[in-house]
Amino acid sequence: MATGEEDETERVRRPSSKKTAKKTVKKTARSAGSVRADHRESESDSEEPRAGRRVSAPRAMRYAAEQLKELLGRAPESVSSVQPTENGWQADVEVLELERVPGTTSVMATYRVMLDKEGELVAYERTRRYTRGQIDRR
Repeated sequence: MATGEEDETERVRRPSSKKTAKKTVKKTARSAGSVRADHRESESDSEEPRAGRRVSAPRAMRYAAEQLKELLGRAPESVSSVQPTENGWQADVEVLELERVPGTTSVMATYRVMLDKEGELVAYERTRRYTRGQIDRR
């Protein structure tokens, strides 16, 4: 840091219901007392986007799985697709709906999840149910 500059750090919480998502914004005081956000650091791997900026594909995948788990009460098995849309992201998430023995007969479901540009879930729907051992034939 140059002489005369001060380092200020403030914690900001994400407005969603995620309890662990915090970020640290490092602000450096410039000449004439103006303050500019220079660098964003994340305590976790889920850094917040700047307002109006689209989150990355890996973050969109994590956000889709985390928020769907919160709504359904079941942990997603995987995210099978993610693609950008005009308004954000669309992801297909695979969820175990009914566990059976043997595991190949367990009932799985594919949920289509729509996220806005900031990664917040705005809609979801179940698009398919199938047994875990089933292979798609097209």
